[in-house]
Amino acid sequence: MMKKHRFSRREFLQTTAGAAGATLAANAILLNSEPLFASSAPVAASDRVRFGIVGVGMEGSNLLTTAIQLPGVECAAACDLYDGRHELARELAGKPIPTTRRYKELLDNKEIDAIIVAVPDHWHKQVVVDAVAAGKDVYCEKPFSHTPADGLALVAAAKKSDRIVMVGAQRTSSVLCAKAKELYDRGAIGALSLVEATLGRNDPTGAWEYPPPADLSPENLDWDTWLGTAPKKPFDPLAFARWRCWKEYGTGVAGDLLVHLISGMQAVLGINEIPKRVSAFGGIYRWKDGRNMPDVHAVLFEYANVPVYMRLSLDTESAEVTRFMGSKGIIELTEFGLSYSPQPGVDLSPSYYSGSFPARLRTPYLAQWHQEHDPKPGQEPAPESLIFKGNDYDDLRPHLWNFFEAVRSRKPVLQDAVFGHNAALGCHMANESYFRKKPVYWDSTSQSIKS
Repeated sequence: MMKKHRFSRREFLQTTAGAAGATLAANAILLNSEPLFASSAPVAASDRVRFGIVGVGMEGSNLLTTAIQLPGVECAAACDLYDGRHELARELAGKPIPTTRRYKELLDNKEIDAIIVAVPDHWHKQVVVDAVAAGKDVYCEKPFSHTPADGLALVAAAKKSDRIVMVGAQRTSSVLCAKAKELYDRGAIGALSLVEATLGRNDPTGAWEYPPPADLSPENLDWDTWLGTAPKKPFDPLAFARWRCWKEYGTGVAGDLLVHLISGMQAVLGINEIPKRVSAFGGIYRWKDGRNMPDVHAVLFEYANVPVYMRLSLDTESAEVTRFMGSKGIIELTEFGLSYSPQPGVDLSPSYYSGSFPARLRTPYLAQWHQEHDPKPGQEPAPESLIFKGNDYDDLRPHLWNFFEAVRSRKPVLQDAVFGHNAALGCHMANESYFRKKPVYWDSTSQSIKS
């Protein structure tokens, strides 16, 4: 029987981008988005990585679908508190894999090498800490932590173990981010002075108003365990499906989207730090559905001693773009492309301030300026802009491949526990500034966010 192909939002975007790519201008450079793992050569059984997945929801099902397409990677078991996702996991795996509500059964399984964690944010710490303690390598969805204290515990657990821990903000593994970093490292934009990033959505699904499964009930969902450390409350199917809307379970638009922008920016700039200061504002302007996290969140950071302005909206669709601005030009990173626009940073004509000179001063000034600056005919400068086109910069496949290769090789990954913790801290600080209505900073002595 033929299996129906299941399109994720990311796959749909990549497909439509590929069609649009056929009409690219001649000066666009297509980046090779097919990494080395495209080979179909068989992988020895001894070199196969067997993983278990904890959480087979929206992102978890995408991770499972993508991971099992990689050579030498096999799903051995799946865990979810909702029984309907046991059925989904078997459908996606294409075979009757073991399923359970208890993730520790996966940790006790000696045949499982690694664990993919795709549960609500408030469960990240416990699952990851238990997994590394059980000797499993871990791929954890972003944001790495639900709170700063959780992040500190996660870093401590990762350092105590010899396990690979990688965080799933995928654009750090994309060819577009790599090209942006290459241009930046070559000094293409000169001295960095400002980073600006935007991301906007304009639909109920983009604002997390997901439809709960029609059969969801306390009979097929372990609701009390799902609540975990969150305050106890009666069964609520909307909380289960739309958990990002509430700070008790998620981290809002910051943890869902801002963390991608921060992670990509840090990868391009080659930094791995906690922002020095954060000031945020916003509100719930449109999606007044009972949520307590903002649907518009504008944040000003100080990273690498430069201002970084990031603004997110669930109220208006806007292009996903990060601009790196410097004295010699701009690198603009978008979802499917990258452009570099040089700027000379010098006067290309006499200063218009000379208009305030009387003629007896202005005339000799203009003559001298042209004598010293005008290029010889035929030698006029022609700065060249560059355009690169590539796969979606949230490309999940190479990110998962980097994780499984690290599991095999034991080589460190870029987006490790410290990187993930620092990126998540930027999001926590953005949320804290929003709720406190004042700027915040990270106090390294008390290891806490202060105003």
